[in-house]
Amino acid sequence: MHITKSSEKITPFGGLDFCLESFHRSGLAGLIDRHLGPRVQTVGFSYSDIVGNLMSLLFTGGDCAEDLAVHLREPLYRTRGLSVCSPDTLLRGVKQLACDSEQLIHPTSGVKHTFNINEPLNELMIKALRTTGQLSNRGCYILDYDNQVIETEKWDAARTYKKCKGYQPGIASIDDMPVYIEGRNGNSQASFAQDKTLSRMFERLSANDVRISCYRADSASYQQEVVDLVQGHTNRFYIRAKRSAKMLRQIGAIDQSDWTSITLNWQAMDVAELADWQPFDGETSYRLIVSRIKRDDQQGDLFSGSDYTYRAILTNDRTRSPQEIVSFYNRRGASERIFDQMNNDFGWSRLPCSFLSENTAFMILTGIIANFYRYILGLYSQRLGWLEATYRLKKFIFRFISVPAKWIKTGRRHVLKLYTEKVYRPLLE
Repeated sequence: MHITKSSEKITPFGGLDFCLESFHRSGLAGLIDRHLGPRVQTVGFSYSDIVGNLMSLLFTGGDCAEDLAVHLREPLYRTRGLSVCSPDTLLRGVKQLACDSEQLIHPTSGVKHTFNINEPLNELMIKALRTTGQLSNRGCYILDYDNQVIETEKWDAARTYKKCKGYQPGIASIDDMPVYIEGRNGNSQASFAQDKTLSRMFERLSANDVRISCYRADSASYQQEVVDLVQGHTNRFYIRAKRSAKMLRQIGAIDQSDWTSITLNWQAMDVAELADWQPFDGETSYRLIVSRIKRDDQQGDLFSGSDYTYRAILTNDRTRSPQEIVSFYNRRGASERIFDQMNNDFGWSRLPCSFLSENTAFMILTGIIANFYRYILGLYSQRLGWLEATYRLKKFIFRFISVPAKWIKTGRRHVLKLYTEKVYRPLLE
């Protein structure tokens, strides 16, 4: 085997130049600087530079801020449109965007719950989606809400119900795009003060003229305050109901002839409904859509007496059939892919800071970057037949970002020379 060396200033991440060009051309960079304002004059890096560096770190496969100094500094220096900063500057910029956390005390247990409500960055996240056209004032959207446990040993992390230390942020999403993120410490269960979180979320969406038609959530939203709040901001809601002895007794009384057998996602189940279910000991009636799946162990349920696993959905939708409602609600599971993507593609599993407030700022910034990634992936895949809109970030890096390239100056112009047989030219049209 023989080798030779070359002194050409080639970057292995030529595709990143297209992403940075789109970052500025879309208006997102300008929006960030207008919304967040200038940093200290002597700092030298704007907030759009901070976000650009964080995006470049993620789009080149970096795991932590230190990669900017150790592995990526030279390649990124050869990328036009990016002022490369140090890891300390990057993290300092993230921390400057943090807001003070608030503490709420549980009225019965006296447990202290820590929340971090970063309104400026959540406002920026929605405005960014409006700027790129991913959200508009002409649509009526389906909103999904959920909480996720992020295991971490950070200084202020509390013990979670999974018996590990961590955080439990609340994430609202539309079309698999984060639109609102609120930091919670690990000991704050999803149901606690959820109506206050959702109220802030709906206020932000309404202020940006984003209309919500449907709300989907798990059983943490099964509480009177949340149902009343959601009905005031949406047309329909679909919430997983918490089982109770009263509910199971009424389900057990459903006549066998009222059950309809269906197959959903290759799983056989039966569906039925309680047309006038009154939850929370109230007088208002809703539909309770019930599904049941045969248990493998054939063990009988204590209240119904049958060997089925029952699940129920509370809704005010009086038009769709039970089968349609179960199918529609189960599509909420696809939105939970956000957690996997944010953890593994956008750094949530490796939170860089020591405190909830700073890590919440990081999570929202990476949420903005994740939404921008969906924007450029959709845009590029329409023009390049060898890209698909469903690519995860790692595959996008391998297929698009990782291309040897160098900038050359010819005819008083800077030209990006790509060392590949792939066709990138349609992106310039």
